Amino acid sequence: MNSDFNIEAYQYELPPHQIAQFPTEKREQSRLLVLDCPHELLQDMKFSDILDFFSPGDLLVVNDTKVFPARLEGRKDTGGKAELFLLEYPDFNKSDTVHKPAGPSHAGKVQCITVTGLIKSSKKLKPGSRLFFNHDLEAELLQFLVDGKVQVRLYFHLGSGQNPEDILLSCGRIPLPPYIRRNDKDHPEDRKRYQTLFAQKPGAVAAPTAGLHFSKSLLRKLQENNIRIAPITLHVGYGTFSPVRVKDIRQHKIHEEYVEIRSETAELINQTRESGKRVWAVGTTTARTLEFAAAETGEIEATQGWCGLYIYPGYRFKIVNGLITNFHLPGSSLLFLVAALTGRSRILRAYNKAIRLGYRFYSYGDAMLIIC
Repeated sequence: MNSDFNIEAYQYELPPHQIAQFPTEKREQSRLLVLDCPHELLQDMKFSDILDFFSPGDLLVVNDTKVFPARLEGRKDTGGKAELFLLEYPDFNKSDTVHKPAGPSHAGKVQCITVTGLIKSSKKLKPGSRLFFNHDLEAELLQFLVDGKVQVRLYFHLGSGQNPEDILLSCGRIPLPPYIRRNDKDHPEDRKRYQTLFAQKPGAVAAPTAGLHFSKSLLRKLQENNIRIAPITLHVGYGTFSPVRVKDIRQHKIHEEYVEIRSETAELINQTRESGKRVWAVGTTTARTLEFAAAETGEIEATQGWCGLYIYPGYRFKIVNGLITNFHLPGSSLLFLVAALTGRSRILRAYNKAIRLGYRFYSYGDAMLIIC
């Protein structure tokens, strides 16, 4: 088997203390490893130095998805603890409103929404079981689905002036990745720092972490230098944490995620490419969305739907030739994507150098700038 397709060829040893548990004090203070593929150069810099690599007229494409508080901790109707992890942001436009109680202690208006999720409990629940999160929110297990998923109905008990979005915000916890330890309590800064400044549309259960490094002052400098910014949307799903369990990575089944590219963004991308300027993808989520929306000619089209594009070595990129990204877990589909852009050996050499230099890895860690 070609090493590019062997899962074992994407492993590296990372000392546990280099897994970032907290972000830097200021967003742009992260370190930046610059990988210049055409010139075979590696440079150790600060993220704020990234301005040196952009030219007037270049375009940064960012992901405007917003992480919602998907973890709901509560109790079963029998009194034991249970957690519901929402796999999708509730579509409040498709809810039903009733004027009767959903439980014995409630009265008044109740808004009901059906969603999919995962339930963690000491004992397996049965359909019809209820979970109680606080006085304003409870859930009923409707049925078991494939891959351990469940369908549940959420009941939002609306008091005067309340809306279900605010209730979810107050009840839920930010779904930090499992390698960030919080001892069952959110850090006060997580709600702000595990969110990019571009975040507009709720729907992600993980942050598009490459965008976490951009601060207000850095964005202001980009504008002053005539560097344009355009948004796309990819709602990062739970599958981003799913391990690859096959030896031949070509056999892996990628998870689908909702994407959207507005016509204004598509037009701006096409204009930038026609003018000979560079289109920079901020994050693997953005890169995947752009490649998904690209026609064979390399022109971007307005897109809305579910992206199942799986990128690994051998893939020919149509749009992306510059990428800003964080460091990814060994043997992960995100590492395969970056390896497809740079070459597997080159990206692993860069990772090993970052480890030797003491870079911080993963969601709250440092960044890479890749020039291809």
